[in-house]
Amino acid sequence: MLSREECLRLLSSTPIGRIVFTDRALPAVQPVNFCLDGESIVIRTSIGSKLAAATRCAVVAFEADEFDPEMRTGWSVTAVGHARAVTDPEEIARLGALPLFLWAPGSRDHYIVVDAEQVSGRRIT
Repeated sequence: MLSREECLRLLSSTPIGRIVFTDRALPAVQPVNFCLDGESIVIRTSIGSKLAAATRCAVVAFEADEFDPEMRTGWSVTAVGHARAVTDPEEIARLGALPLFLWAPGSRDHYIVVDAEQVSGRRIT
């Protein structure tokens, strides 16, 4: 098991993760690009997206990993916490300055913040 600090350091080293949420009473997983803001995971999406609707005030899981198939090494980190939609204009402006670069086309002006309440991870060596 990795320490919380090591888990957060590893999360900050990769731009893509997966968010796990509930969609119509079923588990759903969606890949997202993200950025850490302290110990919070910040995701940018469109206001009308399924992800934006499903994560509003919900408990979600977030996972990111990195693997080297040739060396058979890597790591995996999972975080669980409450997701919230960001509505405060000052916080939106501050989050807009983070190095959170969009990969998918279209407007992504809605921010979701997941406060990482539980974090765990492991290395594969």
